[in-house]
Amino acid sequence: MELVTSAPAKMGPGEIGAWAARAERLGFDVIHISETTHDPFTVAALALQHTRRVTVRTSMVLAFPRSPMITAYAAWDLAKYSGGRFQLGIASQVRGNIVGRFSAQWSEPVARLADYIRALRAIFASFQTGAKLDYVGPHYRFERLQPYFNPGPLDHPAPQIWTGAVNARMCAMAGELADGFVCHPTNSHPVVLKSRTLPALAEGAARAGRTQPAVVANPHVMTAATSEAVDALREQRRSELAFLYSTPAYRRQLEDFGLADLGAALSAMAQRSEWDDLPTVLTDEVMSRLVPQGTYDAIPAILTQWYSGLCSGINLPVPTDDDDGFGALLDACRQIPAAARNSV
Repeated sequence: MELVTSAPAKMGPGEIGAWAARAERLGFDVIHISETTHDPFTVAALALQHTRRVTVRTSMVLAFPRSPMITAYAAWDLAKYSGGRFQLGIASQVRGNIVGRFSAQWSEPVARLADYIRALRAIFASFQTGAKLDYVGPHYRFERLQPYFNPGPLDHPAPQIWTGAVNARMCAMAGELADGFVCHPTNSHPVVLKSRTLPALAEGAARAGRTQPAVVANPHVMTAATSEAVDALREQRRSELAFLYSTPAYRRQLEDFGLADLGAALSAMAQRSEWDDLPTVLTDEVMSRLVPQGTYDAIPAILTQWYSGLCSGINLPVPTDDDDGFGALLDACRQIPAAARNSV
């Protein structure tokens, strides 16, 4: 099983270098960089600068506020600089953020993101081969790339393109077009993976006659050296999950567990801007059903039970302390059987 970790959402350029170097030293294979309060390409560049082995993947850059050409230049630069250790993760986000936070256009997110990915691949091909750029899609059109503006080929393949999603149509699109797929925290539970996410990915892959993309589960694992430390982590995760589940698009996991009323209550509180009260709705019992949690000694067996054969990677947190116990945890988790990736 591939071991992935995500940089804290608010970690900026000044902190990422030391953090990324430590994640690599602990033994992680991939570092995820989100787009939250900092430019993800800047943060990814500094993570690459301070590491030598790990893959650095954006998870996820927001597609719609950027032209595919701007995204392609940034991804190409980072791939070249790192010798191929950079992967581009892009996603749609939700309408409220794209329109209200970025003042960008929102339309047909599934079809538009599919067009975005196809445009990126056409641009990458032109960068790599020097062939004329001639891409015409329903949302994006690229017909001009003079040699002066072409950065030229890489000494390795173009960056992989990953995406993430929650709803079935977007998951199917990922199965059809993406190299890899990162589950959202709200669709990473094995029940949801089996019933919704993996079937949709397989549907899209079958439609394209291709191998199903690699899948990384992202369940916001709670683990620490002691039970008391796990209890302390639970309060932080409670706030994060309550905020996520207050978004209607992310409530399907709650519905699968018979908790639709809880999701509706969270959304109503968010509409009233009762942000500080959101965590009170997620009880310890609900948290234990939704999130894998346990000490370093216990969590590998729990994750094996949840994810054996279901995915190719698991997202785990970097610990507070760099101790031998966590190294043993990573060694054990690496032995979890990964999903087979066969052509469909």
